[in-house]
Order: sequence, then structure tokens, then C-alpha cells
Amino acid sequence: MTNFDQIYEGAIEPGKEPRKLFKHAYEGAITATSYAEILLSKAIKKYGPNQKVEYPDTAYFLPVIRSLSGEEVKTLKDLQPILNRMRGKLKSNLNLENVLLAGEATLYAAEIIEALRYVKNPNPHVEPWTGFLGDPVLRKYGIKMVDWTIPGVAVILGRAKDSKAARKLVDDLMGKGMMIFLADEIIEQLLEENVKLGIDYIAFPVGNFTQVVHAANYALRAGMAFGGIKPGLREEHRDYQRRRVLAFVLHLGERDTVKTAAEMGCMFLGFPTITDQVLAEDEQIKDWYVSEPDYDKIVQLALEIRGIKLTNIEIDVPINHGPAFEGETIRKAETYLEMGGGKTPAFEMVRMVEADEIEDGKIEVIGPDIDDISEGDRLPFGLVIDIYGRKMQDDFEGVLERRVHYFINYGEGLWHVAQRDLAWLRVSKEAIAKGFKLKHYGELLIAKYKSEFPAIVDRVQVTIYTDQAKVDEMIQVAREKYAARDARLRGLTDEAVDTFYSCLLCQSFAPNHVCIVTPQRVGLCGAVSWLDSRASYEINPTGPCRPIIKGEAIDEYRGMWKSVNEYVYQASNRSLEEVNIYTMMDRPMTSCGCFEAIMALVPELNGIMITTREHSGMTPVGMSFSTLAGMVGGGVQTPGFMGIGRLYLVSKKYIPADGGIGRILWMPKELKEFLRDDFVARSVEEGLGEDFIDKIADETIGVTVEEITPFIEEKGHPALTMDPIF
Repeated sequence: MTNFDQIYEGAIEPGKEPRKLFKHAYEGAITATSYAEILLSKAIKKYGPNQKVEYPDTAYFLPVIRSLSGEEVKTLKDLQPILNRMRGKLKSNLNLENVLLAGEATLYAAEIIEALRYVKNPNPHVEPWTGFLGDPVLRKYGIKMVDWTIPGVAVILGRAKDSKAARKLVDDLMGKGMMIFLADEIIEQLLEENVKLGIDYIAFPVGNFTQVVHAANYALRAGMAFGGIKPGLREEHRDYQRRRVLAFVLHLGERDTVKTAAEMGCMFLGFPTITDQVLAEDEQIKDWYVSEPDYDKIVQLALEIRGIKLTNIEIDVPINHGPAFEGETIRKAETYLEMGGGKTPAFEMVRMVEADEIEDGKIEVIGPDIDDISEGDRLPFGLVIDIYGRKMQDDFEGVLERRVHYFINYGEGLWHVAQRDLAWLRVSKEAIAKGFKLKHYGELLIAKYKSEFPAIVDRVQVTIYTDQAKVDEMIQVAREKYAARDARLRGLTDEAVDTFYSCLLCQSFAPNHVCIVTPQRVGLCGAVSWLDSRASYEINPTGPCRPIIKGEAIDEYRGMWKSVNEYVYQASNRSLEEVNIYTMMDRPMTSCGCFEAIMALVPELNGIMITTREHSGMTPVGMSFSTLAGMVGGGVQTPGFMGIGRLYLVSKKYIPADGGIGRILWMPKELKEFLRDDFVARSVEEGLGEDFIDKIADETIGVTVEEITPFIEEKGHPALTMDPIF
């Protein structure tokens, strides 16, 4: 084995090997690989050796095999030598090394068994069961998993002692903000208790039996997508999983040999197992495979063994809260109260105040509260968050205001979209039944601001308006503040400042990626502007954003500065020597993995296309978003392809060295509508006319070059007459 396996030292005392556990794991690996062999032989006989085999919505083939061996499995015949090789690793000499290899073989076998399921039926699962989780889900939550915004991952398989105990266990984990994978009968137990499961709740009921492997292939994809680890670097992947993916297994109820073998596979990746079954000495491995029958203690023990540190603070609200609820959707039928969203006036505003203008911790509701309304009612809504801090600045207001969206959505049964005076909120019937009142918005916000921004936030006061007259009055105050902020940002240009900023936030999963943020180029994630970066640096000088003094320009047209190159070279672990900010064709900026959109060259039409994370279909370059993301992500420079934030498309510094927005040939219809007003304004500024946006094809026109070419030619798209792009 490798130096990595030194982490197991001391887990087993000499002469006290858990022989019974080892025997079960070995037998389980034999069963799993034999079952995989039987199913594979049947599939080849039925479909032929050249039958395509793949999971949906992924660029990583069969991820367990792809990451650990580097092999690209495309057809059934590709699986035969792989399975034979893994069966050859099974050794009857029962020591820890051989048992870990048996665990690895079991992961391979489970991956093969599950992949064969998709050969038989491309859509083998019905809600709420998820089966394989595609790359869009990985992109949405994987970043938070490896940067520990989501503090850890619990994989629960088996059956709890009863359904109420299952609910209590999962509620506890959700309240701690954990990502959860569920397999076997516990899923039915939780559904009996009406526990909210599914992708929106970061609680994935993947299925039964070998479907638990979808937790492993999700984690291993994170190493490739965000860790920048190349396929086939087996030990590097194991090390990344142990260090960055803070996962553990909770095995509830009856044990069997195959599950034990799979859990040795988890141990092979660095994930311990805690079971509720009473184990003898020869069935345990210290800190790796242990027993805790008490459900009130099992989660805490798992957290301690895996080294998971919770940063959540206790908040006096009657509902659960944490990242697990961030994606929750509250439909109209589930809604007790609705505010804003164009149906009533609404706004939210963070403002900096002086010390004598604030009462720390004060929450005031001016107007009707929950007790004063009936189910289905609507209220106007105003949210004013006053903040005092010795290091607070005006420019921080917008940064903190954008956090309202996340903090409110952390509450179970609370729903929030948009911002400023476009805010739209819903409160569910379930939250009201638990005792939620409007003041609890304040409790949640005050606690989160103080815990997440301690360097600049000393005191917080929240005022909530539901009185129509007061909302009408205060919304004008808020709009004046919004306008002043926007004017300040519009007045900033790349030429007008002497400092750019870096953002290294994504280096936890793309070690060589460096984002350069300028006044006219938003970060790839779309959430970090130049002002945000400056504010971030002021808040935390040792954080992810650092200033770069512009200094001498090497090529202002393409956007290359000597100081930027010097910074990028060091910050990219000396992997990148030069970068141009204003082009996608010549030494472009690297892409991490959390970009909102991807640009790609369409050489046949002398232009580019753009697709987004929200568009899951094909594009004119023959690749979906997830496939493109796998190609350009990870912190590499890929001329002709680049990840971007959506709003970069309407910047005056949008790839000017390549021809600017006049090169855009295709984008999803949703993106067109999202940008329409600003895009039309930019088109007019560039002399392209108000109708240029209607010369850009979308998926309603076609998704191949052949389909969109007649449209582009008929509309007289300017890219056709521009200088060659390369």
C-alpha cells in the first residue's frame, strides 16, 4: 500500500485483528464481484459487447472507475477486463491491506452493477428516489461540500429501529447542515414520517442495495471536478477524499457481508463506519468501524471520529435551519403567507449606521404579524437591517445585503428569491404550524450576520414592515440607496482604478485556478464583483481576495499586465505564466468549476456560443453544459472556451479583443430573457442595433450548427462578416 495508509496505523493492535469482520468483508467482495460478473455476462449476451454504457448527465464516464483507474468505460466489453482485474485483487490472506483492496473491488462491482441498470432502462428511478446524481447536482452542491460550507456528509444505509427514530436522526443531521445520502429501508421509514427528501434538501434517497455507490461516485467526481486531480491518480484521489470530503457511514440495523465489504471500500477512501449494532471485539476497528447503539450519541460520535467541526450557532427559532434547506421550494398549495414578487410591494435594505443609532439585537415588526392574518393572505414587506461596526464601510452594504437571500433560505419552510425591491418571500403552512412569526426572520439574520461577519459586524438591529403606508414610505428610501450604489459601480471602469483583485475562493477544489476581478469583469461565479472583492479584502485581509496593483501594461488590448502575470504565476502554484483578461482565444483566464456560463468557439460561423448551468440540453458545439464544464474546469487555460459570470456578457470589456458581443451566435432562451434590457442597451452602444438580440439563435431555432446556420445567414448576423476569430 502507500504512505496514505499510515492513517490506519494504531487502528488495530498487533495480535487483535478483527478476523470476523475481515472474513465478512472478503466474503462480501466475492459475492459482489460474482454478482457483477453474472449481470455483465447476461447484458453482453442480450445487448452485445458494443452496447453503450453510461450514466446520465455526466462527463466522468463511470466515476469510481474513471477516478481510481483512469479508464474511460464506453461499452460493455470495456467492463470485462476491469472486473477480472478487480477479482484478481481478492486475497484470502485476511489482513487489513487485503481487506481494503476487497473494499475497493466492491466499489467497482457496485459501480458496474448500477451502470448495467441504466443499460436496461435509461430512467430506472422514480421520485423521490434519485439514483445516480448528475453533474448539475455535483456543481450545485459539490463546491459547498469540499469547502465545508456543508460541514460534512452522512451516508445512511439500512433500517432504523423505528420510523420516528429515523426521523429524529435525519432531523438532527439536517439541522447541523449535513449532506445526506440514504439507501435501503430507511428511505421508506422517512417517507412514512413525511420527512422532506430529494435534491432540494441535500438529502438524496439514492435507492437500495448497490445504489449506495452513488454516494462514492459523487464524492470521487468532486476530486476530479474541484480538486483538479486527473483521472487515474488513485492515491491522490484517496488523499483528497480523506482530507476534503468529510464523510462517514451510519449503518443501521441488520448487517450483511456485501454491506460490510462496501463499508471497507468506504474505509479505503477514508470514510469510517458507525453502526447501531452491538459488535464483538473481533468485529471492530478503532475509529474506522465501530459500534454505538444509542441513537442519541451516534451522530456526535460520527462527527468526532471524522473530525467534523460545526460552526452553526444555536438560533432561537422554532424551525430547523441550515444549508440543507437552501434549495427548498414552497409551492402555492404549501404556502401560508406570501410577500412581494410583484403581488405586493417588497424591499430589503442593509444600511450602515452609527453606534448611537442602533439597539443591538432589537427586532421590531411594524404592521400585521402571523397572528393577524389568515392562510393564503398576502402582505407588503419591508426589511431594514441596520448594522454598526467599527470597521464597517458603505461599500460593504451591498455585500451584506446579498446575504439576506441565503440566510432566509436556510430556514426550513422559508423561501426567498431575488433581492432589493424585487424580493419575493413565502412562508409554508408547516413553518407556521411550528410557531414561526415574522420576528424569527430577525433572529435568523442577526445570528448569521454576527457569526459570518465578525470582523465588521458589531451590532445588528432588524425592522420588518408589513404596514402598507410604512412599506410605501421606506421603499423610496431603499430605492435612493440602490441608485446611489449603482451609480458608484457604473462610474468604475478598468481604466479608472489602479488595483484589480484576485479571488482564490475556488482553490479548495481547483488548486491552480486564479480569478482576476476588475470593475468591468465580474467573477466567474457571478457573485463576486470588484466592489465585493475590495470589501472582502477589507473584511478579511488574509481571505480569498487580494489586491493586485496594475502597474505596467504589456498588452492593454488583450488585457495583459506584468503585475497580474507575476501574481497569477505564484498563486497558480507556478502552473500559469501569462493570462489575458479581454480574450478567450489567447492565453485566457482559467476556469474553476462554479462558473455560471461557458463560452465556446463555433468556428464554422466565425463566432461563439454561450450555454448556462440551467440549460441541460445540447449546444451547437455538440456538448452539453456538464460535458463542457468537465473539459474547461479545474483551473486550466483552454483557448476557445471559458467559464464566465452571466453579467460579463453586458460589460463593455466583454472579450473586446475577440470582437465583443457581436460574436455571440447562440445562447439559451432563458439567458436572453434574463439579460434582455441590458443586452439591448449594450447592442445599441456597440452600433449593432436594438434588434441584434433577435439575430442570436437559441434552442428554439436549433442546437446544432446545421440547424442554426440558415437562421444566422437569414438574419445577417455580423459575425459572418467580421475578421476571422482565429
